[in-house]
Amino acid sequence: MDKNTIIGFVLIGVVLFAFNWLTQPTPEQIEAQRRYQDSIAQVVANNHLEVQQQAATTENQFDQVPDSVRKIRLQQNFGSFASAMTGVENYTTLENEVLELTISNKGGRVYSARLKDYKTYDGDPLILFEGKDASLDFSLVTTTNRVISTADLYFQPVGGNDPNTLVMRLNAGEGGYLDFVYTVQPNEYRVNFSIQSQGLNDLLLPTTHSLDMAWQQKVRQQEKGRKYENQYTSLVYKFLAGDFDHLSEGKDESKQLANRLKWIGYKDKFFTTALIANEYFESTTVDSKGLIADGYLKEFRTTASVPFDLQGRESTDFTWFFGPNKYSLLKSYDKGVAADQQLDMERLVPLGAFIFRWVNKYFIVPLFDFLGRFISSYGLIIFLMTLIVKIVLLPLTYKSYMSTAKMRVLRPQVEEINAKYPGQEQAMERQKATMELYSRTGASPMSGCLPMLLQMPVLIALFSFFPASIELRQQSFLWASDLSTYDAVISWNVNVPFISNYFGNHISLFCMLMVITNLIYNTKFNMDQTNTGQQQMPGMKAMMYMMPLMFLVFFNQYASGLTYYYFISTLMTIVQILLFRYTINEDKLLAKLEANKQKLRKKSSFMKRLEEAQKMQQEQLKKQQGQKKKR
Repeated sequence: MDKNTIIGFVLIGVVLFAFNWLTQPTPEQIEAQRRYQDSIAQVVANNHLEVQQQAATTENQFDQVPDSVRKIRLQQNFGSFASAMTGVENYTTLENEVLELTISNKGGRVYSARLKDYKTYDGDPLILFEGKDASLDFSLVTTTNRVISTADLYFQPVGGNDPNTLVMRLNAGEGGYLDFVYTVQPNEYRVNFSIQSQGLNDLLLPTTHSLDMAWQQKVRQQEKGRKYENQYTSLVYKFLAGDFDHLSEGKDESKQLANRLKWIGYKDKFFTTALIANEYFESTTVDSKGLIADGYLKEFRTTASVPFDLQGRESTDFTWFFGPNKYSLLKSYDKGVAADQQLDMERLVPLGAFIFRWVNKYFIVPLFDFLGRFISSYGLIIFLMTLIVKIVLLPLTYKSYMSTAKMRVLRPQVEEINAKYPGQEQAMERQKATMELYSRTGASPMSGCLPMLLQMPVLIALFSFFPASIELRQQSFLWASDLSTYDAVISWNVNVPFISNYFGNHISLFCMLMVITNLIYNTKFNMDQTNTGQQQMPGMKAMMYMMPLMFLVFFNQYASGLTYYYFISTLMTIVQILLFRYTINEDKLLAKLEANKQKLRKKSSFMKRLEEAQKMQQEQLKKQQGQKKKR
């Protein structure tokens, strides 16, 4: 990493810090927003608590009376739904080659979801949720203004000829019913979910045009490294108009969304449970809360309204997605779909924002998938990707090296200028003479920055790509058993203040190798390469040592696939510099620059502006000195 790269990182950090500092809300705004969100959450909680208290009170009342009295009271309170208030919870399995669902007759909901092709980090079956980890509830309002929760009612499985379809029926008497219909397809992570009704128009309020839905799920820890996985765990959603957004990964958050949504997803680093509406969700409130319980990361809740035809002429249709955050899979769901109807579920894979996502989308991902067709070792794939990226960026790297080489061979002349104009009072003359030297010889300090800036989108895109690639999950290479998480060679269980929070209770070997190669590169190559005789930025030498050490703290808990890439990339950069040194004759380069002095060179617009700025500074300095003498 050379001086220009470090300056670029520092400037980016300064801009981001300044932007965050200038745009941060005032304490009054934060407090007002907190009160607003708390009030929303309290209203939602009160509504659910009321329904739960009604159900609990009813059960307690009816448990203490004889069966005959109980039946009469259930009929009085729940009318045609009274028979569904009692029962025994049973389960039905619905599965295909990649997915196994357990459907409970209580609430007619998905009780558990298991992905057959995946395991947790410790080898257990990968279950997205099970039992009380999740719930799905629709509120029914009867003609007597009684609110009934489907989560408290017992459905009956209805047999059929299709083994891939399960109908859970809520009987309402007199031929009325509400069906939850689940249909799986071969080798599919998507499950069709349909709500169909018959004969409910005399049982529910005539003004019923929608159903209030409440969906909750606790997200389980599936990967090694809770803190790192938590950074990718979020409630995400897509608006019907096309925008994509999510709740904060780092703090508890609740939002009331005014616009309609197309789908809502509860995602962790590599897997998602999503509910997609054929029409829309409206009046939606989404909530995210961090959990400290072992085995869980966050708890997500959604309340919304969905369209419902009381007459039963049309069904309310959804699609469940229980599956991996695999870019190619999610992208395929929009194949052949009109642009305004596309789901954009590939956004579940965090490939970076703006230009970085485009680099990943059109260069990195296709290259990665292409190599994956022929090579089974992902460690080798990362090596080849690094080599290809280096070759593609070679012209820019060469141009940057040549720029610093020109300035380096001119160092003796720059040092003569420094000796001719010593001291701070002659800084302007010294700078002007140095820039004139560069201009006459055809060297430019800025020509090395532009190639580095052009390389930055690729480097940052790869920083986003490797940790988000599910293909690296549980793929071993050398000593790393899983390229999607850290490769600990030394671990400890004792909690060390500060160190455990930021560094972790382990040492990752690929991270250490990355740090060592960066130290060697900075101290043995970069310092000599960028020594042009000019005065260095204060602290630049110390920064050359500090940056790799900062990387050690920052990357120790990151995916070993990413640190392996940076390690290999730095090694290849060192090899490139050695090749440049042995193939570029600096004596001939200096002779060429000296020959350029005899030519009449047209000044670039940048050099003209720089000289004009220097002249203005000199004039101002002279005026200031003249004023001081008069005093």
